[in-house]
Parts: sequence; C-alpha cells; structure tokens
Amino acid sequence: MTNVVGPRAVFGVVVPSTNTVAEHDYWKAGVPGVAYRAGSMYITDPAIADDAGFEALLAQIRASIDNAVRDVLTAEPDRLVMGMSAETFWGGVEGNAAFERRLRERTGLPVTTGASSCRAALRHLGCRRISVFSPYQPVADREVGRFFTEAGFDVAAITGLRCPTAMDIARVPGNQLRKVVAELDGPDVEAIVQVGTNLSFVALADELEAELGKPVIAIDAATLWHALREHGFDDRVPGAGTLLREH
Repeated sequence: MTNVVGPRAVFGVVVPSTNTVAEHDYWKAGVPGVAYRAGSMYITDPAIADDAGFEALLAQIRASIDNAVRDVLTAEPDRLVMGMSAETFWGGVEGNAAFERRLRERTGLPVTTGASSCRAALRHLGCRRISVFSPYQPVADREVGRFFTEAGFDVAAITGLRCPTAMDIARVPGNQLRKVVAELDGPDVEAIVQVGTNLSFVALADELEAELGKPVIAIDAATLWHALREHGFDDRVPGAGTLLREH
C-alpha cells in the first residue's frame, strides 16, 4: 500500500541479515515515489568458505525466510522483491518456479526474484551466449549454471569468487571484479551476468558496458528493472546499466 515516501509503490525487500548492498542499490537508483521496506533473514553463521558452509547458509535462509516475509508484510507492500539470489536459482527453472509460487501463495503479492529477473533481462536484450560470475562456492555455481542452461541460454563460463563469509561478499573491490569480467569476456560472449545481491557491482557494470560494448547485467539492477517494469513503471535510471537506462 502506498504512503507518503512511496506514493507510487512500496516494495518489500527480503535480504539476509548480512547483506548491506541490495537495499542500498535500490534506494540509490532514486526512482521517484517508490519506497522499500527490508525484512531480514537472520544469519547466525555467515561462514561460506566451502560447499558445506554454503549449503549451511542456505539452510539458515530457508529457516528464517518466513519470519522475514512476515516482517515485510507489516508494511503492507505492493510487491515482494527477493534481495538474495542463490536460493532463487536452486533446483533450476522448476525450482525457481516453485519458490516463487510459494511466496505468492504466502503473501498474495507479485514476486520478483533474481533468477527470473536475469532470465527476463537476457531475453529482452536478445542475448543467448553468456558468461556468469558469482561470490559463491561450486555447489551454488552449479545451480546457477543449471538454471540458465534450462532457461535456454548457452553458458560459456561461470566463475565463483569463493568468498569466505557472507559479509566478505560486500568487500570485494572493483579492480578484482574488473579482472573477473575480463577473464570471462570473449568475442562469442553476448552478455556478462553477475549474481549475488551483496556484491556491489551496479555502477561498475554500467562502466564496463560502455567499455565492452555489450550488456553487463548486475543482479540488483536486474531485479529493480523487473520489479519496476512488471509493476507498470517505465522510469529510466542513469548510471545503473543499459536495462534501467534504455529498456
């Protein structure tokens, strides 16, 4: 339900308690009349240094997501946006669909997830062969690759940064991300996709698109684009990539 700071819409944003980037990226976009209310999934152990640790993090997310959604609903939002991405890729295309279905049934709201947003963005931009990078461990990268492959994309390469903790995702410097993109790019790659909502990449992706001459999709930009467009808003946002600026 709209209010004074969100006279056009209020989006409920569900994030892990360790995430400091997703909500920041949405507010920084400065979309007039759209407000955000975040609900946190409580993370007691943020260690993700190996596959077991990453799967344990997902278990914490699954155990706390209902409470986070409950908290968000008290603000009476108009849409639910998942400000975490790994779980939305899990189980491939059908896993994503089931996840979204559960949230819609639980909330009665339209839902935006990272996986669906990236798929919609790539289709809209006409890109099929992609390279992907994440802050994840191999177990999660396999699920990300599975989703994109099942969605009909040709995944040329996927690289995980193997961040040791969930908080360290927000500490990855831009020069490291530039190096990763350079390693993933190639003449046959039509787009670079970044997943992991706590990885700060929106502004750098905008710069890299201009340098590389191809789409570089930051997941926080993709979820905001999806949420706005699906909600009927055509606002164009400068400095956040071609999706929000031109589409």
